[in-house]
Amino acid sequence: MVKNKIKLAKFYQKLIQRENISYKKALFIYEALHKEAIALGAINSKNILDGMEVDIKVAKAINKEI
Repeated sequence: MVKNKIKLAKFYQKLIQRENISYKKALFIYEALHKEAIALGAINSKNILDGMEVDIKVAKAINKEI
C-alpha cells in the first residue's frame, strides 16, 4: 500500500525524465523482451491471455487506492 502518494509521484516523474527514450527504442526493447519470454516458454499464443481477468482486478484495486 502506498503511504506517501506525493513522494511516489515525484519519484515516477524523476524516473520518466531520467529514462526518456524514443518510441523506436522502447518498441525495440519490448520486442526483445517478448521474444525472450517466448523462448523461455513463459508465454505463447495459447496462454497469452491467461490470468488477464486477475490482472485487471488487481489494476483496478491499485488505481482505486492511488
